[in-house]
Parts: sequence; C-alpha cells; structure tokens
Amino acid sequence: MPLPTRRALLAAALPPAPPRILFSSRGRTGVVNAAGTGLRFLEFDVPNQVSWQPVSVFPDRRRVILMSVENRETWKGTARSRIWIHDLVTGSLSPILEQDRLAPFYAPGPLLGGGNRLLVLPVIDGEQRLYSMNLDGTGAQAITKPGEGFTYGVSLSPDGQQVAFHCTGGKSKPRGYRVEACHLDGGNRRVLAGDEGELYFGTSWTPDGNWVLYQHCHPATDPGHDWSDLYLARAGGGSKRALTTGMRQWFATSYGDPKTRGGGSNMPRISPDGRWITYTRALPGSRTAWPFQPQRPDTDHFNRDYQPENARGGTEICLIDTKSGAIRQITDDDPPVWNFRTAWSPDGRSIAFCRAAVGEAPALWVMDKTGGKRRLITKGWNDEGADHPLWV
Repeated sequence: MPLPTRRALLAAALPPAPPRILFSSRGRTGVVNAAGTGLRFLEFDVPNQVSWQPVSVFPDRRRVILMSVENRETWKGTARSRIWIHDLVTGSLSPILEQDRLAPFYAPGPLLGGGNRLLVLPVIDGEQRLYSMNLDGTGAQAITKPGEGFTYGVSLSPDGQQVAFHCTGGKSKPRGYRVEACHLDGGNRRVLAGDEGELYFGTSWTPDGNWVLYQHCHPATDPGHDWSDLYLARAGGGSKRALTTGMRQWFATSYGDPKTRGGGSNMPRISPDGRWITYTRALPGSRTAWPFQPQRPDTDHFNRDYQPENARGGTEICLIDTKSGAIRQITDDDPPVWNFRTAWSPDGRSIAFCRAAVGEAPALWVMDKTGGKRRLITKGWNDEGADHPLWV
C-alpha cells in the first residue's frame, strides 16, 4: 500500500471548512459562510475585467471556476471573456482555456472527467456553439455544429456521458427555443421538447439520469418570458409530463430600482437525492415592478419600465415531490416579497435563495429544506444586492 503524500497528511490534519456560498454582487464575486460569517469579496489585479462571476466548483470543493468579462455588451456578441481557476485557500488565480482559442467570448459549462476537461460555449459567427476541451484550451471537440443556433442552458448527465441544453434559431433548425440532448461526441441527438411557437428553456438531470427538467413558456402571450410551467422529459425522448399548471413559475426575474436593476432566468433546481424540485410560485394576481415592453425593440436585453406603483403580490418557494407530484409551499411572507434563485446545499439539507421586496435589490438567504431556520446571510456589496448563489 503506498504511503500517503505530504499534501494528503496536511489535508487530513486540517479541520473541515464550514459550508460556504459563492454569489454575484454588482459585478463582483463574494464568498460567505452559510452561517452568515466570514463575508469577503474576491479582488484580482487583472486589467479591463469589469465583472466577475462564479461558475462551478471542482470536486475538491476548494478550487472554483470564475468568468470575467470586459466592458462590452455580451448579448451582442462583441464581448471578450476570460476563464480562471481560483483557489479559495491559497488565493491563487490561474487563467485557463487560453490555447487554441476559437473565439473572443467563451462561456464555461460543467466540468468533465473529475475536472480534467470542461464544456465550453464559444460565440462563433453569431452562434453560441457547444464544445468539450482540455482545461488549457487544447483538444476541442465539437458537440453542436454550425447552423444549429444559439446554444446554452447546458447540463451534464449524472454518468458524465450526455448533455442536455436548449437552443434557438439556426439555419438548419430554424424553430424557436427547444430542449435537446445528445452524447458528448454529438451523437444520438434528439429533441426532448420543440413544438413550433413555444419556448423551452433550461435543463437539469435527475440523479438517476432518466429525466431532464426544463421550463415551458408561451412567448405569443408572454413575450417577456415572465412566467412558465415546469416539465420533465424522458432523457431518451418520447414522453414528457407537466409538473405545474397555470404558468406561475417566475421565469424572467427582474428586481431593484433603476439604479440597482437586475434579473435573469430563474431556474428550478433538483435536490441531490432527486426527491424534490424547487418551484418559485407566484401568488395569485402578482405583478412585478418591471413589466416587459413588447411595443418597442429590445436594445438592452432587459426592455422593461419601472412601475412600482403597479406592482403587487410576490412569489413563494415551493417543493415538488418528484414521486407523487405534490406541491408543498415552504416560505410564507406577510407582506409578500419576491423569492427566487434557489440553490441546494451538496448534502441536500439546506437551500440558499434570493429575496427582494418591490424596488429593492435582492439579499441572500438560507433555510433548511422544510423552510425552517430562515436567515439573512448578506445584502451584497454595499448592500446593493446578492444573486446567483453557488454552494462550495
């Protein structure tokens, strides 16, 4: 039997790190203990990078992948991004994906093979394509092809052999947003949801690998994509089932006032044991302070007007039982607020989430999976908001 290495001995001697949460705040990345202690913001001496965000965590729960972006409009395809590995213990920052670069903008996806390769989405000729590659950028293997549209919302199957994603447009597949899945080499490509005129968005796999979770929106009547229903599709194709009805999942979140405005797609999350799915359910008659404006061109990927006087209601976080389909509400706020952006802890015992009153930037909260022990963790940089939690 080989003797343990010095690094292994040192690691065994160290006390376990407390559960921590990474989050985004006004272009910065913060880290905080799940108990609300130890708040700090990561600062790096890298020129021209105006925003930083956490993307994923290595299996060692010590190194994380970060993405930084230059001051350009990412939705127009003119931005340049850089991808990094940051060690939360030593503070080191190392660039990755620098060799054989395919495009100025890369969006990193899930890690592969225990952290030796990465799914990457470069924007090439106006399309975001899907590749796998080594961490240094070499060995790129295409999963999607030119002409197949703008691909994102990528998730990796539990066995690491398949990917699911949503995509839109494309010369060879001109239909709207659809959910597809395939093997890592691009083979066995199948459409899991893709009816004409509908919008299917976001993917995540159940732990058994048999189902893919996604959202379904009606863009003809909801052009801002504010609301959706949740569905599960057989990973092999052929069948799907609705988890919710009534279009009450808060899909396109919007929050803050004109100085702290923000938003983004709000995804349901599957618990680590596969038993529960989070559901951000609107109270009856709810209306946000930021209604979408379909009568004018969308020039800033937001296209909303601030109307707090017309806002009402809010959202509560619910759990859907994947076995029975029963829905259980686990938050209850009076007066109502807007709860969203859930993230399960790796042990499945806790849920991090964002919470915002009308006109306010969101704060980061944590509760146990029954909704108990709710506690405020941080309001972010200068109390200007905390979003996109990611457990370490």
